[in-house]
Amino acid sequence: MTDWRAVAWGAVVFFVIAAFGTAIPVVGQLGAGLVGGAVAGYLAGGGLGNGAWHGLLAGSVTGVAYTLLFALLGGVLGLAGGGPLGGLLGGAGILVLGIVITLVFAIDSAIAGAIGAVLAE
Repeated sequence: MTDWRAVAWGAVVFFVIAAFGTAIPVVGQLGAGLVGGAVAGYLAGGGLGNGAWHGLLAGSVTGVAYTLLFALLGGVLGLAGGGPLGGLLGGAGILVLGIVITLVFAIDSAIAGAIGAVLAE
């Protein structure tokens, strides 16, 4: 059974740390994924599998939120700079890249979630 409270806390921690981690590209986001996943796994407990699942969900939720936010921003900026086609291409390009970023966020959060769940026991 999924503990959505643990997923929500992990996603919030991930989102806040990643927002400040933007100053340090790659390391800031990966570190945020590790901390957010560990929080989700720790709060969920229940062993490696359960912690990994909750960390994966926390990373995925945050990745989707970031993707939608930046795709909307890219679409608006593309619309302002290149008209309707620029808006479409700007938003769609960021959306495709966001899918890859969501997968990366989910993987490192799942690993950290498993570690967090083991530490909870």
